[in-house]
Amino acid sequence: MYNKRTIAVNHVKEHATIYIFMIILFLTGVIFGAIIVNSMNWAQKEDLFFYLERFFGEIADKEQIENTEILKSSFFYHAKYLFLLFILGLSVIGLPIVWILLFLKGLVVGFSVGFIVNQLGMKGLLLASLSIAPQNIIIIPIYIIAGSLSMIFSLTLLGKLFSRKIPQPILQPFGKYVMFFTFLLAISVVASALEAFVANEAMEAIIKSFYNQ
Repeated sequence: MYNKRTIAVNHVKEHATIYIFMIILFLTGVIFGAIIVNSMNWAQKEDLFFYLERFFGEIADKEQIENTEILKSSFFYHAKYLFLLFILGLSVIGLPIVWILLFLKGLVVGFSVGFIVNQLGMKGLLLASLSIAPQNIIIIPIYIIAGSLSMIFSLTLLGKLFSRKIPQPILQPFGKYVMFFTFLLAISVVASALEAFVANEAMEAIIKSFYNQ
């Protein structure tokens, strides 16, 4: 266990620049999402809030959404996202797409939270804290790590292509790459479970309390 922890710490230290770059990229997306909310005019906000209210109304009126269905849907979404990052890491030309995907993830989070808080005030902050934050506390680091691993492996391939030394076998780095992504996929199950059994329940309870007041 101690040896594995040492390997992980050394890996992060060795590639600290890449991890910091990915974190900054994600946070930039969050900031841009908040800026978009503030730059929207009144009519645009009202149109979007109309659809949000319809969604809230459907949740308040109908029976509870099946948690198992949300769990499956959430997991398959994360699995597809991680698989895409995995595939993009296998090709050097896919690296810019990795950056775009991570930036867009931050943009969506920043816009979603920003819009809900902008329209609902403290109620929106409570809703975002209990229905958006729980799963994202886990899934955001997973995406940042996955994007970083994808970038690291892509740069490793690039280095081997242009290296004048005798090419080193790529099988061992690829094996580690697969192992890390498998581990991240397993952790994403926890994020999906939080979304299905914690965030969903909290969201339904809060929205129904809004309509019962």
